[in-house]
Amino acid sequence: MPGLEAKSLRNPDETRAFEKGRAEIVTFGDVTIGRTILEPGWRWSEHVRPLAGTASCQVHHTGFVVRGRTRIVLDDGTSREFGPDDVYNIPPGHDAWVVGDEQFESFDWSGAIGTFAKPVISASDRVVTTLLFTDIVGSTAIAERLRDADWQKLLARHNQVVRRELDRHRGREIATTGDGFLATFDGAARAVQCAAAICKAVEALDLSIRTGIHTGEVEYVGGNVRGVSVHAAARIAQLAQPGEVLISATTHGLLDGSGLQFEDRGSHELKGLSGRRQVYAYVGDGGEIIA
Repeated sequence: MPGLEAKSLRNPDETRAFEKGRAEIVTFGDVTIGRTILEPGWRWSEHVRPLAGTASCQVHHTGFVVRGRTRIVLDDGTSREFGPDDVYNIPPGHDAWVVGDEQFESFDWSGAIGTFAKPVISASDRVVTTLLFTDIVGSTAIAERLRDADWQKLLARHNQVVRRELDRHRGREIATTGDGFLATFDGAARAVQCAAAICKAVEALDLSIRTGIHTGEVEYVGGNVRGVSVHAAARIAQLAQPGEVLISATTHGLLDGSGLQFEDRGSHELKGLSGRRQVYAYVGDGGEIIA
């Protein structure tokens, strides 16, 4: 937790320029704040989609509008316009554009890092990536115990926690699975550290999750990923105990020299996949054992 500190967006930690706009970013520990300035005529599907390689923006945004107006259209056709002083929550899977002739300015504390993150991935690329699956333990029983409205509130808080840690560790949200997430990372260590941080953070919500990580080749199709590696990561997550981070032998091999510590959890047959697969549990970082 950082102490008493001040930073200025006149001298941000990072500035990312792109066509018809820029994002200025400052970070305090695990909190990231971004100011985005967009010029009239800017549209995500025109100016960012060729770089992102997805059919729509897959970043979750939470923030507020300082000036100007923007129109958001979700993949399901739902749309809304935001203007000055509006506080917004925009889920992944949307297009956006500046409305009118006024420059648009907003502050974003959820999607600041992910909005214009690299590396750029073409929608038709097959790439090697590290996949993370998360799943709430006992979600059906929890939902039955709580009233529907209370369960939805709890699930929304869980999603907020997960997205905060994905942003912090440069993860890319691919999809939600009802009570879990699928995300990708360009580094195996960040995926493991993110999974451990999520496990710890949801304890404050009286929840427990299981997580599984695997590194392999996937194909990006629209905003989703496909391939055997996706199934492997999902099956590994199903093996995990509450609060446990399980990784594949492939991911484990990439982490030599990382300082992360693991315990062998033996070999297992993964449903739908041939052969037995070795898995490992993350137990600590630099000697600190994860409870």
